[in-house]
Amino acid sequence: MCGRFSLSVPHGQIQHMVDYPDLDVAEADWIDQDDFFPRYNIAPRSNAPVIRRQDPDQSELVIHTMKWGVVPHWSKHEDLTLNTINARAENLVESGGMWSSMKSKKRCVVVCDGYFEWLKKGKERLPHFIRRRDNKLMVLAGLYDSVVLEGATNRMWTFTIVTTDASTSLAWLHDRQPVILSSTSDFEKWLDTSQGWHKGLVEIMKPGDGKELECYPVPKEVGRVGANSSDFIKPVSQRKGGIEALFAKQAAKGKHASSRSPNKQDFPSSPSKPSTSKDAGAAGQVIDVDASPQSSPSSDNGQQRTQKRTMAGDPEGISPKKRMKNTGLE
Repeated sequence: MCGRFSLSVPHGQIQHMVDYPDLDVAEADWIDQDDFFPRYNIAPRSNAPVIRRQDPDQSELVIHTMKWGVVPHWSKHEDLTLNTINARAENLVESGGMWSSMKSKKRCVVVCDGYFEWLKKGKERLPHFIRRRDNKLMVLAGLYDSVVLEGATNRMWTFTIVTTDASTSLAWLHDRQPVILSSTSDFEKWLDTSQGWHKGLVEIMKPGDGKELECYPVPKEVGRVGANSSDFIKPVSQRKGGIEALFAKQAAKGKHASSRSPNKQDFPSSPSKPSTSKDAGAAGQVIDVDASPQSSPSSDNGQQRTQKRTMAGDPEGISPKKRMKNTGLE
């Protein structure tokens, strides 16, 4: 199965196909070119470019932006419940079926950076990206059709990606994979619709060993339709801010912290406040009892009155006669 793919390169790179000089589309027309925007996450019912023959019986090639998910030419309405993003190679070998009219005269190739597949692990589905090891664009076998739907005025062009059994190197990931065209002769045979359908095409659809491909886990966010990021086609381990990067950052931080020796700056003291005698006592500090505060004018007057009473012979300031009266001895 192939349910997502990436095509992030500029239009010019698609037109020149520098990785495949024999697939000459540099001078080819690009129909509905403005309908395609390079994306890292192309989902079903999105627009993407395919390469096909201008006319089934001619060799001239064109690039054509189409909608992913075939809508058969006999349709009156677009059936959104119909799953036609992939066409199984086994069904193309058999006679009859919905693909019979397309496989003979409506073959195309789909260009991409690579495609996504999800590994089922328990209840989890982990996305992986498959691409060529040499980083060349990947070319997939496809079919297309066109129709004018009821009530519409413009013709709708749609395509599907042909799938086959997974190669031995990718069978652990999924039991299906797209048909990957790896050689110039494969391109020419698949795009040559002048001869209709023939046995030579059956050989092209058989899976290879997959040694030219690489596969690695990518972020789960690619599963969201409409999400788009260059991180989607990078290994999770290389993703900026990924879990491995986070662990490496924490390890480096811990190593740096353990290499430092503690000093006064690591233990800042709290600001001090003026202490009262009560506070000082509680803290075990020695209080100087001989030290007297600076006298105020009112306290000086009180000291003078006390001195006058003391000089009169009464240390408490009470006369002897009044003292006797208070005690009942008078």
